[in-house]
Amino acid sequence: MKRISLRNGNAIPFISFFPNSHSASAISGKGKVGLNSSNFDKVKSLDDAVNLFNQMVRMKPLPSLVHFSKLFNNMISMKHYIAVLSLFREMQKLGIPINVFILTGVINSYCLMHRFDYAFSVLPIYLKNGIPFGIVTFTTLLRGIFAENKVKDAVELFKKLVRDKVCEPDVVMYATVMNGLSKRGHTQKTVSLLRLMEQGNTKPDIYIYNIVIDSLCKDGNCDVAITLLNEMKQRGIPSNIVTYNSTVDGLCRIGQWEKVKILLSEMVNHNIYPNVCTFNILTHGLCKEGNVEDAVEVMKYMVEKGVEPNIITYSAIMDGYCLRGQLDRARRIFDSLIEKGIEPNIFSYSILINGYCKKKKVDEAMQLFCEISQKGSKPDIVTYSTILQGLFEVGRTGDAKQIYAEMLSAGTKPDIYTHAILLNGYFKCGLVEEAMSLFNKLERSGEYTKIAFYNVVINGLCKNGKLNEAHVLFEKLSFLGLLPDVRTYNVMINGFCLEGLFDEAKDILGKMEDNGCSPNNVTYNVIVQGFLRCNKISEMASFMKEMAGRDFSFDATSAEFLVNIVRENPSVLDMIPELHSKNKK
Repeated sequence: MKRISLRNGNAIPFISFFPNSHSASAISGKGKVGLNSSNFDKVKSLDDAVNLFNQMVRMKPLPSLVHFSKLFNNMISMKHYIAVLSLFREMQKLGIPINVFILTGVINSYCLMHRFDYAFSVLPIYLKNGIPFGIVTFTTLLRGIFAENKVKDAVELFKKLVRDKVCEPDVVMYATVMNGLSKRGHTQKTVSLLRLMEQGNTKPDIYIYNIVIDSLCKDGNCDVAITLLNEMKQRGIPSNIVTYNSTVDGLCRIGQWEKVKILLSEMVNHNIYPNVCTFNILTHGLCKEGNVEDAVEVMKYMVEKGVEPNIITYSAIMDGYCLRGQLDRARRIFDSLIEKGIEPNIFSYSILINGYCKKKKVDEAMQLFCEISQKGSKPDIVTYSTILQGLFEVGRTGDAKQIYAEMLSAGTKPDIYTHAILLNGYFKCGLVEEAMSLFNKLERSGEYTKIAFYNVVINGLCKNGKLNEAHVLFEKLSFLGLLPDVRTYNVMINGFCLEGLFDEAKDILGKMEDNGCSPNNVTYNVIVQGFLRCNKISEMASFMKEMAGRDFSFDATSAEFLVNIVRENPSVLDMIPELHSKNKK
């Protein structure tokens, strides 16, 4: 079978299949057999599915294709995608007829395996068997393309389907595209597609509006979301609990509590009552702002209204107490969960572990961490990263290495955040060789190509007196196709200033501006602190003119440096008459 690939943004290669697709007819395969739902209810494993398939292909007459499709769907729900493909090939060898539902299952399997390029190779089979392309087929493909974050390819396919009238998108296809766009931050494109849909034959329903409103609220565009909410009313489309929860969540994120009250009142007036999700949004929002007492009152109110708090509710309250450093209260909430018949989950464990680590109570954090495995659960990437950060903070490098080894043996793959913690920890403890060994291994893997990853290493080298190595890596960035950001430049400037190499620091400042990266307040304060550290007052006074001209001011560290110098030598003030009034704060 010829494999049809879609790569590197090239034109979609299967477009040539479309023109003749409407005239074809599907093969139905209407064999009757004594199969019923109980046969499929017994399929609990891959062996069960394969055994049932073998029984089906030996039946005469063959079972209906509906039964084969149902079996494939059962296998897909159990995530046996490769087995579906294998049994499909067996059907082809045996000459068993296939239909659009079978082929859609095959395409879905490829997509769920994140191999949408292979999914396209199924399309010629439609033509070969005279099966028309259905809207479900293309919706499945679009979902698979979005799953691999190929937004451009997904949009290109969707536009082609509409432009060439291959199929008329239904609400599900529109929802798939809009959901794919919104989850990847393309809110404006999602709104534009909604407006296009409003003018077309397929009108948006509540599900479509909910996708757009949720996207707008996550972007902080709550006013636009509320405007859209009012448009829905004018169009006679009633809001539901999902609509209000998204809007309430958006308003809570930006602290618009008066608008939250108005919206909650409006909900009740429309006979839409807050559910556990609504209350969890409120408790989470209040706790993030430090209003734990109000969050507790909300929890009491929800109990009064017959809505039972769940693990998410209690975790939000725990997080609120941890953010305020009230670990005893957070721990009491955690311990009370068992009494309430609620099993703590990995998220609640991570919150409390993080709270202990922030307070440098690592023994308590480790005790909780070990308890996760004892309870038959498994730490996730967040839990591992949290405990590693805590151990490095108190200098327990050996324990951190052991946890990292356990993480790898448990099959939990570290992400860039975890590796950044490891690198930072090694550098902080002066283990430069170990840090660079890990860095070189990760760099060779080609997985991490973000500037933030390199910033960690450049910063670590500078702080360990390895300025030359840091500068070499800095210069290497352009060969890697990476653009330094303001943090990269600030780290290098700080490194040179710490060594008293001010000409080199100014050279980096010049490169920064030449490359279109504007210096910020940190940049100038780093240089000022360097001058103060080396008692170069006249150079600092001259540099301050440029600093003031850019409307930058001393930060707390720079001010403290200056105060200490003035305390020892008050005449310094006479050397800097240009000191801007706002820098005296």
